[in-house]
Amino acid sequence: MGRSLTVQTFKGFLLTRNWRDTSHGVELEFWFTTGQGPLCAVVRGEHSVFFLVEDELGRAREILAVETTVKIKPVSLRSFSMAPVVGLYFNSYRQARRAADELRARGLDPLEADINPADRFLMERFVAGSAVLRGEPRRRGRHLMLENPVIKATQYRPTLKVVSFDIETAMEGLQLYCIAVHGTSIDGEARQVFMLGEGAQQAFVRSCANQGEVLQAFLDWVADYDPDVLIGWNVVNFDTWYLQRLADQLGRRLLLGRERRPGHWRELDDDGDRRTVQFPGRVVLDGIELLRAAFYRFESFSLENVSRQLLGTGKLLHGSDRGGEITRQFLQDKTSLARYNLKDCELVSEIFATTAILDFAVARSVMTGLNIDRMGASVASFDNLYLPRLHRQGYVAPNASSEQIASPGGFVLDSMPGIYDHVLVLDFKSLYPSIIRTFFIDPLGLALGVCGELAQPQTVPGFLEARFARRGHILPELIQQLWQQRDAAKESRDEPLSQAIKIIMNSFYGVLGTPGCRFFDARLASSITRRGHEILGRTRDYIEKAGHRVIYGDTDSVFVWIHDASSDAEAIAAGQQLQRDLNAWWCQVIRQEFDLESVLEVEFETHYKRFLMPTVRGSDKGSKKRYAGVVAGADGDKLVFKGLENVRTDWTRLARAFQEELYRRIFAQEPFEHYVKEQAASVLEGRCDAQLIYRKRLRRKLDEYQRNVPPHVQAARLCEERGLPVPSRGSWVEYVITTSGAEPVSAALAPLDYQHYVDRQLEPVADGILGFVGTSFRTLVDKQIDLF
Repeated sequence: MGRSLTVQTFKGFLLTRNWRDTSHGVELEFWFTTGQGPLCAVVRGEHSVFFLVEDELGRAREILAVETTVKIKPVSLRSFSMAPVVGLYFNSYRQARRAADELRARGLDPLEADINPADRFLMERFVAGSAVLRGEPRRRGRHLMLENPVIKATQYRPTLKVVSFDIETAMEGLQLYCIAVHGTSIDGEARQVFMLGEGAQQAFVRSCANQGEVLQAFLDWVADYDPDVLIGWNVVNFDTWYLQRLADQLGRRLLLGRERRPGHWRELDDDGDRRTVQFPGRVVLDGIELLRAAFYRFESFSLENVSRQLLGTGKLLHGSDRGGEITRQFLQDKTSLARYNLKDCELVSEIFATTAILDFAVARSVMTGLNIDRMGASVASFDNLYLPRLHRQGYVAPNASSEQIASPGGFVLDSMPGIYDHVLVLDFKSLYPSIIRTFFIDPLGLALGVCGELAQPQTVPGFLEARFARRGHILPELIQQLWQQRDAAKESRDEPLSQAIKIIMNSFYGVLGTPGCRFFDARLASSITRRGHEILGRTRDYIEKAGHRVIYGDTDSVFVWIHDASSDAEAIAAGQQLQRDLNAWWCQVIRQEFDLESVLEVEFETHYKRFLMPTVRGSDKGSKKRYAGVVAGADGDKLVFKGLENVRTDWTRLARAFQEELYRRIFAQEPFEHYVKEQAASVLEGRCDAQLIYRKRLRRKLDEYQRNVPPHVQAARLCEERGLPVPSRGSWVEYVITTSGAEPVSAALAPLDYQHYVDRQLEPVADGILGFVGTSFRTLVDKQIDLF
């Protein structure tokens, strides 16, 4: 191992973190990517720490006497009950967990005992994603190493070296055909396919004699190319897990980490269907999970569908017999198989580039401190942001409460069904974060507000007898900082960072309302949602006193009918005036009633030229979270659907296309009667067969459906006997309704049940709007249907 002669400073982005117990204390390992290459920082001699209320120490000493290395130290911190606490320092994480479990078993309450040493080390230094490291570097193989460096927070956005990889396999068993890789870095692109057997003609294909050679050639290539990130499509639960099982079968290790180290697998559900893996120094990121985390929505997250929508191109093979065709190409046409395998890798690389989804992952990590491969984890994000600030204020966090009192959800106003001209949507910008900022809603603020140490004028009233301290709170300022950072990101057109901050801010209410959160308290969540109810209700009253009509409202938005507007311009002017008046009025109300400065902000968001609020199917009552309308677009008017069949993937393309055209005609006041009749006739004549496919996901395993077996499960259970792959939990099932019931679309034997599609797809869609124009589906088509 080479040694440097000088202390150096590095800026790096954190890829992975780990810790292990040693005879000399806890050892922490952090892998960073830096401008000088990969860097491993090792911190030795650390402790595992938790806290205990001082008054419980006497009862705890008998338990703690067993742990000979524990050190009890006074700390200048208090619990949420305002009691002083002591810090308990252990030489190993295992000892700390054992002691904490024993204390809980005796009825004591160790605080923050669930935080692992690596997370605490970074958190207390406010290191989130990026850091500046100072120390004497050593060369360890191809990488740099720092022992016990100084690590501080900084701002650093890395240029990551990325490899997209994909495997092709037989449909049964562990039979690997090939592995393709597509690397991207500042130095350009790299392509390679590792193929079992001879026959492929391309220069980028390397032929291997057996599966073990294919696997080893792939591992050698990755070690040589040395990427920071491995990406793919379902890459963790399929590709990487498949290679792990193959390596196990061959008696090898899957050494995909830096320094050729193996990964650590962890199951995310009881059935073992979902997993996560961490390789030291290298991150594996799944494109599907990342897009979902960034709130992308697709009818299907298949690589074929997503690439078609985002890139305008798709896979070289697709369809229900793709697995069989892959095997045929492996046996007969390895050149085509290599081309197909590599194309999948390139599609994933292009999707990542087009969406800037890796930039989003980096931005989220920099904001929350979580590893870039950790999806969801809103509670952990909140802890990372809140706990170090809490400690600086002189307090330690409570444990999650066993209290299960639910807070109410968002307020939904009763709707007024009908077809309207000139409906405006007025939206409170980030309502829940704005309520937190305005009314000082905060876990520490609540603890201070109800402890009895503050006079009532020093607090702000909440709900369920909550009171929040006017000073000393954390969350309102934290949200304000994030808000300012998001405004700056939008100003600089940093969309990934802006989106990451938006998701983080909007998650705070959900975290505080989650019983698994250590700060959960029904008074917190209720003081947000019930204040939101009050704000929405009073906003409606104000608008209606101004002479307009609120026909619907949901959580943070009101839908206002400007009934006296005779033009688009008049409606838009009314919306702009309401925006100004409401913002001024809310500032006045909150100042007068609470002596607070309001940060609530109403935005005039949308003008619907024509708008439909439907009824609940089969009744006269107005629906909720379902509507449609016409808005002005850059290329002319466009239809917007919310919650209706047009945007629901469990309805057929027939129903969605029919709804869009029927609504367009009615909104445009064009004739529609013949169109309805013609659509019914087309279905009955068999002219719409390609649009009759249902598509629904399996939420459970097939054998877990016992009663009320839905159609997609019925179809899935027919797959095996008809020579099709049996869908697993989470898979999409495509099926049609025939005269024999539901059957898989690629192996349906009975004739299609056309009457089913008229009755269950066309009629409900049509009657959602026809009643408002004085007719019904049956009135229009009954005579037409009698002809068939």
